[in-house]
Amino acid sequence: MKKQNRKVLITAALLLSVLGASAQGDGSAGITEATQMVTSYFDPATQLIYAIGAVVGLIGGVKVYNKFSSGDPDTSKTAASWFGACIFLIVAATILRSFFL
Repeated sequence: MKKQNRKVLITAALLLSVLGASAQGDGSAGITEATQMVTSYFDPATQLIYAIGAVVGLIGGVKVYNKFSSGDPDTSKTAASWFGACIFLIVAATILRSFFL
């Protein structure tokens, strides 16, 4: 009985090693598929970053308006920082998309 179990285990090990060896390839198909998957995410990600930039711009506009209405002398600094954040988001999304695609 033990001899038969040993034969079954050896046969299974050989079969698995042959299957594993035959499944090996140069990997170009996997790399191509991964590249296509990553590049397919760029358009939705770019649109998401643009939407985040729009929301940040609206929130910044409201904050700047509130500071301006209350007479805060620090209004220009706040406006510049929020405007800079919006520009950075838009430019970063555009540059990343054009750099990687």
